[in-house]
Amino acid sequence: MNYRLFGPSGLRVSELCLGTMTFGEDWGWGSSKDEARKIYDAFREAGGNFIDTANVYTQGSSETFLGEFFADHRDSVVLATKFTNAGPGTDPNAGGNQRKNMMQSVEASLRRLKTDYIDLYWLHIWDQITPVEEVMRGFDDLVRQGKVLYVGVSDAAGWWISKANTIAEFRGWSPFVGLQIEYSLIERTVERELIPVAKHLGLTVTAWSPLAGGALTGKYASGEAKDSRYSTEMMKPWLPDQNQTARIIEALENVSKQTGRSKAQIALAWLRYRPVPVIPIIGARKLTQLEDNIASLTVSLTPEQVALLDEASKIDLGFPHTFYATDMVRMFVYGGLRDRIIV
Repeated sequence: MNYRLFGPSGLRVSELCLGTMTFGEDWGWGSSKDEARKIYDAFREAGGNFIDTANVYTQGSSETFLGEFFADHRDSVVLATKFTNAGPGTDPNAGGNQRKNMMQSVEASLRRLKTDYIDLYWLHIWDQITPVEEVMRGFDDLVRQGKVLYVGVSDAAGWWISKANTIAEFRGWSPFVGLQIEYSLIERTVERELIPVAKHLGLTVTAWSPLAGGALTGKYASGEAKDSRYSTEMMKPWLPDQNQTARIIEALENVSKQTGRSKAQIALAWLRYRPVPVIPIIGARKLTQLEDNIASLTVSLTPEQVALLDEASKIDLGFPHTFYATDMVRMFVYGGLRDRIIV
């Protein structure tokens, strides 16, 4: 496994990140502690050093397991965890981006993880309420205290991320160095707003659900992931369009036959051909799943294969992107010379 710098920082992380939302059986579909340990050890043996968790994953079991797993080699792990989401209860400050929840959450995570610092601390989901200045000053305080080394943002609007980093830069606070978003052949709408933001700010993207909950493995003939995470009413907005998913699966099968590699490996490899650095977050409930995912690092795609996958999964970028691409606008803005202007 190779390593890459994480965003505009000197932090070296492996080109795959181990997602540990499956560590623990508290939610009814995760891995036992013994199986989780096998998965963790296999990832480390393959050279992986980047581990992602969150305070709420499997009701805290994920962080607790990890604290035991890396007890004798903590400093060689790049540990990422998150705050924002609340567990069961009625405390209005138990969830959200505000300083109170941030400070309470980081202390609880440090206790479960049995460590005195977190390498990368993510804002898990933008709450759309807390002032951006409060969030960024809170993060900066944690960095200055040494409890957190770097900060990142997950599942937030592009304009808010840009505002947050601009304020941080202006005031000398710690900026976001990474962006975590859902990104896969099935979910490419992030290319309208969030991928351009990451490219402009130099943020490394970590892609959650890079296999679309298993849909890109061919696990579900209809293309609709039907495990417990995708079958409830509240998850319906996430379910992919079945017609397009069928086209994507067909393209994956085509490339799979050409390369002799699994569809999951092809889907993960495709993310390496994006316009910004993307690190897939691979999650596994079984060791065999992890081993298959790690093997994606040895997959090379030809320009023709990438184009085939791009075409099958393409989305309408919408305004203003399609507007900029029209011949009329290109003529007005560049005098017909856009193709001769080197940028």
